[in-house]
Amino acid sequence: MIETILTRDFGTPAKDIDVATEMITLTIDGVQVTVPAGTSLMRAAAENSINIPKLCATDSLEPFGSCRLCLVEIEGRRGYPASCTTPAEAGMVVRTQSPKLQEVRKGVMELYISDHPLDCLTCPANGNCELQDMAGVTGLREVRYGYEGANHLKLKKDESNPYFTFDSSKCIVCNRCVRACEETQGTFALTISGRGFDARVSAGQSEPFMQSECVSCGACVEACPTATLTEKSVIWLGQAEHSITTTCAYCGVGCSLKAEMKGNEVVRMVPARDGKANEGHACVKGRFAWGYATHKDRILKPMIRAKITDPWKEVSWDEALDYAASEFKRIQAKHGRDAIGGIVSSRCTNEEGYLVQKLVRAAFGNNNVDTCARVCHSPTGYGLKTTLGESAGTQTFKSVEKADVILVIGANPTDGHPVFASRMKKRLRQGARLIVIDPRRIDLVKSPHIRADYHLQLRPGTNVAMISALAHVIVTEGLMANDFITERCDLRAFAQWRAFVAQPENSPEAMEAITGVPAQQVRDAARLYALGGNGAIFYGLGVTEHAQGSTAVMGIANLAMVTGNVGRPGVGVNPLRGQNNVQGSCDIGSFPHELPGYRHVSDTTVRTLFEQAWGVPLQAEPGLRIPNMFEAALDGSFMGLYCQGEDIVQSDPNTQHVTAALEAMECIVVQDIFLNETAKYAHVLLPGSSFLEKDGTFTNAERRISRVRKVMPPRAGYADWEVTVALSNRLGYPMNYRHPSEIMDEIARLTPTFSGVSYRRLDELGSIQWPCNDEAPEGTPTMHVDGFVRGKGRFIITQYVATDEKVTRKYPLILTTGRILSQYNVGAQTRRTENVRWHAEDRLEIHPHDAQERGIEDGQWVGIHSRAGETVLRAMITERMQPGVVYTTFHFPESGANVITTENSDWATNCPEYKVTAVQVMPVQQQSDWQLEYARFNQMQLGLAEPVA
Repeated sequence: MIETILTRDFGTPAKDIDVATEMITLTIDGVQVTVPAGTSLMRAAAENSINIPKLCATDSLEPFGSCRLCLVEIEGRRGYPASCTTPAEAGMVVRTQSPKLQEVRKGVMELYISDHPLDCLTCPANGNCELQDMAGVTGLREVRYGYEGANHLKLKKDESNPYFTFDSSKCIVCNRCVRACEETQGTFALTISGRGFDARVSAGQSEPFMQSECVSCGACVEACPTATLTEKSVIWLGQAEHSITTTCAYCGVGCSLKAEMKGNEVVRMVPARDGKANEGHACVKGRFAWGYATHKDRILKPMIRAKITDPWKEVSWDEALDYAASEFKRIQAKHGRDAIGGIVSSRCTNEEGYLVQKLVRAAFGNNNVDTCARVCHSPTGYGLKTTLGESAGTQTFKSVEKADVILVIGANPTDGHPVFASRMKKRLRQGARLIVIDPRRIDLVKSPHIRADYHLQLRPGTNVAMISALAHVIVTEGLMANDFITERCDLRAFAQWRAFVAQPENSPEAMEAITGVPAQQVRDAARLYALGGNGAIFYGLGVTEHAQGSTAVMGIANLAMVTGNVGRPGVGVNPLRGQNNVQGSCDIGSFPHELPGYRHVSDTTVRTLFEQAWGVPLQAEPGLRIPNMFEAALDGSFMGLYCQGEDIVQSDPNTQHVTAALEAMECIVVQDIFLNETAKYAHVLLPGSSFLEKDGTFTNAERRISRVRKVMPPRAGYADWEVTVALSNRLGYPMNYRHPSEIMDEIARLTPTFSGVSYRRLDELGSIQWPCNDEAPEGTPTMHVDGFVRGKGRFIITQYVATDEKVTRKYPLILTTGRILSQYNVGAQTRRTENVRWHAEDRLEIHPHDAQERGIEDGQWVGIHSRAGETVLRAMITERMQPGVVYTTFHFPESGANVITTENSDWATNCPEYKVTAVQVMPVQQQSDWQLEYARFNQMQLGLAEPVA
């Protein structure tokens, strides 16, 4: 509370406040120990290498005191208190071992074992079972009770979950799984049912796991001390023999995972407890959905063909790379130097992305390089660079633990960033307040033990209007952090902005007709954010993927600055990056106008630095963005593309326009682990490598650089970075790297914000948040602490401009798109795992009123028509939607979600406006013409993909 009061005054940052912690001294087993007041006896002992037997206690959960194994004796006190729940006190004399304690513990263990199956030898947890360990520690060798209480014969295993089994007969009712579901995950899907010997853990209302609210994060499995909850992979393969720590290759949270291995085979993935981004937690994707790496669909041999209607021909690596290089040379000789380009993937490592942009600039001789961040978070880079001076979020994920008010706009963390969402939900359960701004009623609006204080359910496309209305209240009601603004911000720009937002047309009352949100709700939410203490804003693609995406990002930065919510823990502007390395792919120079470190190609000093390092002249003019590449291809001036790890056919808007552009090109080289949708238009297919087969780094949404470590050899023979090196050498530009660490060393030499980064430092520190340099040798958890990177924070006028995509009588509904928990992006990875059990197709969510008006029933096929095209999906009638708005995901290519999205895009960055497409929805009897053509074309391509002898 004292910290909150002090930081609300925008004075000393919370991290600098000296809060004195009382230290106490006590004696444990004859040893004097000194610990902070409030430390449990168990922890005090453990920190002094004194181990107390335990079953229900674990360092990742709050103490519970149910197992009765961790009992101790305290001089002067009666009984045997549980050490996990008893706080240490000054002067205590504690014994953790005595004949009486040994007798009590052995008796407790005897009761546990009497109710346990007699299958220790064949139990899948054999060698990794805490119950076995504690039986040994207590010296238990026989059981006197004859197993009268054993009820395992009448209990059946729950095999419903595809990834783990639940064997209730082995449950010791320690409550660890229940507490993990509550404390770590925040789902509250598990309970204890029954009493005495009949007490058992149950999912939901005694349902199978797959029918309950369980989200399969694996926290319960990780917490279980016996084989009650066990990964099926462990049952099949046995216990692992070694482990390697790496980084998850799914979303932008960047969880640290331990790959537990038998030789080169993954037995299971477990979250690393010392992972800074996830702190021992994971989600269903990172924890379990890694089987795609060894899926039968993996492309393991290079293939080439002259035309996309020709059969693929399997060839050697040398022949494929020679052919690709010769085609690129031929195209440049015929059409000019600028006729080819490359696309960097946000799923590949920093080192691989760096090499691709280097290949384009140094070997191709142009700046025609772009990344899939173009279609998701490019407005973040533009907006935050303009206002704050750096193209990245301001905080660490852990910072949310100090937030008093959390504003989530255009993001769905429980589905898109579930591990961070669990951390956020924990803070909300502790009392933080929540504002959600979203067209849909996402789970955060109302879920177990959480309810948003305000859900501003605005119409899609009106984010800027909403942000201006919030700013209007803060300015006109005098809720501004005046001292912060005076000290930290450009006062001239602030005065202009203040005059703009104070205008009556920006009031909540005036904006209500645009946003559809009652003015009083907006006023109340603005007051809460401005006055509620530390205010943190988290946003996602629901902000950036709009015609005014960059404007909205700048508006969010304005809100943070006007309330002083920048530069300390618990506040800030926090973009939730969609893919594992979106941040990194931008950092290392994959935009056509920027070299690594967000430095413009027109800057002579910067360009000279890279020219000297790379040994070639570089172009001073920006190259083509992805949409420009498509247009140039249709114009006949862009004829060759190197696309590493990206599926632009499925992920980019207006699919038919994209495929027309690809069909116009003369040579497309795709490097990927699967025959994805883009590869079906390729002339050269180079096998890619999964994250399990390579070394490198990813950079997550909090600027955290983490190591990716190879746990198995590349299945096709080469890691992605090695393939790029080989292609560059054949194009006449030599690259000589022996290991990705050398690539990072080069990035660090040439990029000031990375100058202190190396694999050695990453191994020492675990991970590093850039900037990392002489001023911040261990990285920068919180940005803009003493001042903004650009100097003075710059307020930008954010005039609301309605999108060109208008609803009409022909297209009366607005379609918006997003993701679902079990699937990821275009689904290439997750569709090849058991995750399809949760989400086997994309569906169209529609409000009951809109469905009834059109005669649509739940589960019925409906046609969705837009100005760009049409497709057919099954309807899902739900009150999550507001009338007039429909929603779908884009995880399955046959759904054609991006067939109907238009080419409208952000005014500054060309980020597509996925979130606003005017459509009509009606019942239909068959698939759309596009889907029928897709099926035909897909069948042809799959036939052509058969290996040729």
